[in-house]
Amino acid sequence: MAIKQWNSLTQMFFEQAVALRDKPLLFSKNKETWQSETWTEVAEKITRLGAALRAMGIDKGDRVVIVSENRPEWMVADFAIMAIGAVSVPTYTTNTVRDHLHIIENSGAKAAIVSTKNLARTFLRAAHQCDELQHAIVMERVSIEQQLNVTVYEWDKVLADQPTDIEGFRENCAGVSRDDIACIIYTSGTGGAPKGVMLHHGSLLHNAEGASTVIEPLGLKNNAFLSFLPLSHAYEHTTGLCWPLTIGAEIWYAESIEKLATNMAEARPTVMVVVPRLFEMLRTRITRGVQADGGLKAKLFDRALALGFKVQRDREPLSLFEKLEDWFLNRTVRKKVRKQFGGRLKALVSGGAPLSPDVGYFFASLGLPLMQGYGQTESGPVVSVNPPWAPKMHTVGTLFDKTEAKIADDGEILLKGELVMKGYWRNQKATEETIKDGWLHTGDIGHFDDDGYLEITDRKKDIIVNDKGDNVSPQRVEGLLALEDEIAQAMIYGDKRPHMVALIVPDSDWLVGWAKENGKSAARLEKLYDDNDLRKAIDAAVARINKRLSNIEKVRKFTLAKEAFTIENAQMTPSLKLRRHVVKEVYKDELEGMY
Repeated sequence: MAIKQWNSLTQMFFEQAVALRDKPLLFSKNKETWQSETWTEVAEKITRLGAALRAMGIDKGDRVVIVSENRPEWMVADFAIMAIGAVSVPTYTTNTVRDHLHIIENSGAKAAIVSTKNLARTFLRAAHQCDELQHAIVMERVSIEQQLNVTVYEWDKVLADQPTDIEGFRENCAGVSRDDIACIIYTSGTGGAPKGVMLHHGSLLHNAEGASTVIEPLGLKNNAFLSFLPLSHAYEHTTGLCWPLTIGAEIWYAESIEKLATNMAEARPTVMVVVPRLFEMLRTRITRGVQADGGLKAKLFDRALALGFKVQRDREPLSLFEKLEDWFLNRTVRKKVRKQFGGRLKALVSGGAPLSPDVGYFFASLGLPLMQGYGQTESGPVVSVNPPWAPKMHTVGTLFDKTEAKIADDGEILLKGELVMKGYWRNQKATEETIKDGWLHTGDIGHFDDDGYLEITDRKKDIIVNDKGDNVSPQRVEGLLALEDEIAQAMIYGDKRPHMVALIVPDSDWLVGWAKENGKSAARLEKLYDDNDLRKAIDAAVARINKRLSNIEKVRKFTLAKEAFTIENAQMTPSLKLRRHVVKEVYKDELEGMY
């Protein structure tokens, strides 16, 4: 299958719809049954919704907000907006009224498309406070008890009232180009107020073309993606939506993170786009399950890991007897693990945050094709990925085609190419600080090895500089801590201080087992927060990690967080990255109290 270059996402979709017609495209669960929609059926809905938006006065360049969980209607809304030359503005379903208000006002959106009643209630409170937003299309019926500033329409009625002239609509949309803004995606705010990143059609297509080139040796035909990361994030929007469309793949929408294991077995995906935090949780769950079973099963599992690590990490050849062992383990242990992921995975693509090499080697040793990549919203978002035939787990792989990169004198990674954003919406100052002479200043520190693989060492703004001027990478230390059974999450602190300290969240599953073994009446963190025995157990885990750290990296003291870092308490972004500025503000007294 040739990797084609299109002039826009709009052109891409409608050409694919003509070619693939009755092939299933979108899958979703309805009352325990998976239902599919064909390329033609989806094209009809995009045509109707696009026509309805035009009838409401939405013109080229106008912004339209999407507030929805991952579902087929999300894709329809996004492509209907982009097809008429308007700009899609995805938002997180976890947004508060204040969050929505900021995005509506900052983007100057004229319309919105909202999914559920609950999401509509929150969003409409914000919409009512804005004069520019005039229309809201809601997928579920919402009872409006008083007049609002915004006119509310029902999704089904809006689509039913419009014609289904796909070819006529397609011709009217032909003016959309690679240079036109496709979407404004607001950064998740790890360091402050979200900024609107303007991504053009060319940026997203550049990413899709680069991803296709990497996976082409594994086969571009007959692929199925399982979508579960939020589509409002650039990572999933590009690699979980736009890219699958360019290669004619199926897209299955997971019911929830809790049902992910079941959905993997049902959808049998060939590609999954994931974040490191999910891998860390799966590794813990798999390991504990094997340990609980014990006996021969645990021994075979450990042997599969040992041989896998020897080949994958240590790059050592297996002896003849080990090859026979490996052959047997591949058809027993590894086969069972692969079956849990559906049984036909070609690639697990990890991004959004750094992946611990140990976690990567763990899954690779079990026969799962894990590829760590790198990027940021401002670059479409993907910049590089490990090729499946030669991964280096401590790196983020090689650059996508047609991407330039260089390392600045201070180690910062600079990027140039069609993937680079147009800038920050209505924020010229921030744009000029980030894009200089055509080079995107990523804020990430790294270097290329002799084979052209990129290794990220830290975020420029996250690097901790102690009182002696030494640099410490918090992400490295936090990643090591979080791999211990006792620890779920950690944040390192120590800027301009004599040593490092840590804020630690104990692992909830481990805590239940530990409390039972140690005769504790409660097994919840809030009840055990001041328990000295618990702190000794966590201290033992920290001590194990300290043995692997340099003197300047060692965690000299720690305290426990009162609750997990979550999206709900605003201490994690929707893509599961730590919001350091929020956590530091919440725990400033505890952190300073350790010095």
